[in-house]
Amino acid sequence: MPKAAKLDLKSLSDQDLKEKLSEEALRLKKITFSHAVTPIENPMSIRFMRREIARIQTEIRRRALGF
Repeated sequence: MPKAAKLDLKSLSDQDLKEKLSEEALRLKKITFSHAVTPIENPMSIRFMRREIARIQTEIRRRALGF
């Protein structure tokens, strides 16, 4: 993951982070379901999506704790 993408999360507002989290979670769910029916071309994309969701959740938690 490029450093620019990680810094992008810090520049977003709390509301934008929550919206991005819900969008990514929905996207992951759709890809996971489609992968169960028909294998997708790059199954590693599921792992990358999960990690991106974890990064967003971490940033939300970090802000909640005040760090």
